[in-house]
Amino acid sequence: MIETVPKSMESFEMLVVCVLFLSLITMSSTLDMITPTQPLRDPVNENVTLVSTNGTFEAGFFSHEKSGSRYLGIWYKNISPRTVVWVANKETPLQDHSGVLEVDGDEGFLSIKNGTGAKIWFSNASSHTPSKPVAVELLESGNMVVKDGDNNFLWQSFDYPDDTLLPGMKLGMNFKTGHHRALRSWKSFTDPTPGEFVFGVDTRGLPQLVITKEPSDYIVYRPGSWNGLSITGLPGEITDPLIKSFFVMNEDEIFYQIQLLNSSTKLRSRLIPEGYQVRLIWSDETKRWDTQYPGSFDECERYSLCGANTICNVSGAHHCECLSGFQSNFADSCDRTAPLDCNKGDKFEKYEGMKLPDTSSSWYDKSISLQECEKLCLSNCSCTAYAQLNISVPGSGCLHWFHDIVDIRILAQGGQDFYLRITTPKFQDHAFNRKIGGIVVGCTIFIIVLVVFGIIFCLKRKKLKQSETNYWKDKNEKDDIDLPIFDFLSISNATNNFSESNKLGQGGFGPVYKGILSDGQEIAVKRLSKTSGQGLEEFKNEVMLIAKLQHRNLVKLLGCSIQQDEKMLIYEFMPNRSLDYFIFDSTRSTLIGWAKRFEIIGGIAKGLLYLHQDSRLKIIHRDLKTSNVLLDSNMKPKISDFGMARTFGLDQDEANTNKVMGTYGYMPPEYAVHGSFSVKSDVFSFGVIVLEIISGRKNRGFRDPNNQLNLLGHAWRLWIEKRPMELMDDSVDSVVVPSEILRYIHVGLLCVQQRPEDRPNMSSVVFMLNSETLLPEPTQPGFYTGKNNSTTTDSSSRNCDAYSLNEMSETLVEAR
Repeated sequence: MIETVPKSMESFEMLVVCVLFLSLITMSSTLDMITPTQPLRDPVNENVTLVSTNGTFEAGFFSHEKSGSRYLGIWYKNISPRTVVWVANKETPLQDHSGVLEVDGDEGFLSIKNGTGAKIWFSNASSHTPSKPVAVELLESGNMVVKDGDNNFLWQSFDYPDDTLLPGMKLGMNFKTGHHRALRSWKSFTDPTPGEFVFGVDTRGLPQLVITKEPSDYIVYRPGSWNGLSITGLPGEITDPLIKSFFVMNEDEIFYQIQLLNSSTKLRSRLIPEGYQVRLIWSDETKRWDTQYPGSFDECERYSLCGANTICNVSGAHHCECLSGFQSNFADSCDRTAPLDCNKGDKFEKYEGMKLPDTSSSWYDKSISLQECEKLCLSNCSCTAYAQLNISVPGSGCLHWFHDIVDIRILAQGGQDFYLRITTPKFQDHAFNRKIGGIVVGCTIFIIVLVVFGIIFCLKRKKLKQSETNYWKDKNEKDDIDLPIFDFLSISNATNNFSESNKLGQGGFGPVYKGILSDGQEIAVKRLSKTSGQGLEEFKNEVMLIAKLQHRNLVKLLGCSIQQDEKMLIYEFMPNRSLDYFIFDSTRSTLIGWAKRFEIIGGIAKGLLYLHQDSRLKIIHRDLKTSNVLLDSNMKPKISDFGMARTFGLDQDEANTNKVMGTYGYMPPEYAVHGSFSVKSDVFSFGVIVLEIISGRKNRGFRDPNNQLNLLGHAWRLWIEKRPMELMDDSVDSVVVPSEILRYIHVGLLCVQQRPEDRPNMSSVVFMLNSETLLPEPTQPGFYTGKNNSTTTDSSSRNCDAYSLNEMSETLVEAR
């Protein structure tokens, strides 16, 4: 018996199938464009999306698993699970299905509204009036665009990347609009809230790809700069059969871009929440995303893992090694074993197969050859390395590094040549016997000089009066000082009887003369003025202090002379006079470029650090100024004039005085008003010097004509108005990296802050000047009101003819 189905039941089943079919149609619908009259809605139980022409991408509202929040995004249409490549309202998710995406027909901007009609997200409007009609389309590239009737792009999602870089998308800077395109990681793989990491182009020096971590904005990973064929840290791009990479640099924009060689390939790069960039390719066979780059991250991928002037080799026994000519300083970096000899014998060590180091402090030229690049580096004493800029053309382009070498590594494949500047060891090409002969002769001469010097020293001491001899003998024995004492006649002969032609300058202490001793040594003689109401105590103080100090950035005291009412200090001669002789003169200031100015600032900082922390005594200078910074034959800075210096106990931080002595413009407010001084007093003076060196203007003589501010106030105003580069001395035409200038201005402002406890100590200053770490924001400087006294010189005057070891002005203030 055959069982039959009643016709009524058959009709019912057909009805159910029809209802289900119709429901499926209503549950999923697509749009090819959005217009002012046809928005994209997110109704419950309905999937309405905007789909690209060939169906590769779609856009619409979605939720991640285990989350009720709704976002507007773009994803691959036929890939499961859903792979999202862009999200609009990352920070303002909807909590229901009331969202609507609309386009404004007059202004051309997009907006997402919630159920109350409030805008929770919107794009920026077009810069020009759009021609109608206006519509939104999703391109096959995954780029959602707003177009007008003339097919102009009024807005595009590619200009506002999420965490994914798609082929055709640009990462970089548009100089015309100031817009910076960069990837931003998600908080987690299922939460599109903005995370900590940013992947973009660092435009300092030679532009390079970097991944930074916020809020500190320090680099965690650096793919590197462009070498003409690929990013230097991504050499696999050169032979990649799937993509072609580009790096464009012109006056309008800088950007990095990848393009597909086969349009059917599905490829994306993602900045994952952990801060790494991964490049993924879709496999139709396995139905999954396979990692194309990198296969794995090794230790050397971490930015500056080994510290400055080191090389990272993942296949090496210890990973980190010092570069040639450097040795470990046991502080996670390496220092040179010997200083560079400038243009007198330096050479270059070649490294092959390298990922080039950080280029943020580099200089480049597209036109010169590699041979010219080497010569140019040798001619610049600050240049520490060079490489070819464009390896796609043999010997093309030049890239120079300055200061430390950071984040360089050996690559397993690819890479390029890198040339490190090193000092040629002396006598390295001489025969062994010639070496021995030179050593023997040198030792013999040294012994003879010691004997002669001892005899002269003894004869000179016998000529002193017994009282004077006993006085200095007692002092020497008490303070453990071994200082030569010169007789008056020898100094008089050396200075041609203190003739005006030998006079170098005049300070509050007295005149300074150039002299030549009988053995040919050049000296500078500071002679205490007989009419000076002050000076004897300062003279004794300076002898006691400076005789104990030995540092390359402090002027060396050779001896002293005291006979009746004549008191003199004999120093090593500084042929290039004082710092103020150069930087405040409109002609001579052009002789000191930015690299040399930075070197001078660094030298002064190291000298102060020695006084405050590293010497046998804790010394406060109290009269640090440009005229007390002398320059040797190589323009190396040396701090002079310790007449006002004071020593502190190791556990002492502050002292007070009833007699405030110093130079107006360099004294910190707590000292000028209350007589309180500490190491932070010198830090303030150092900050003034930094700003003077950068600007080429005297703090004491400068007056901003618009705001009646002194140099400190002027610098502060430029800083808070985001115009700090206007402080630069326009007479200097040497090449400089803007970020370096900004760092020195930043450090200078930190040093001149009103409150001494806000100022950094000198160890922090030295670190900040030589690193790329994030600096704290400065607060208002001391003497911000910029009131000048009647003796203030005109701000346009920049001449300073006097050379002085003690250009000391005196101010008396009763401490309160």
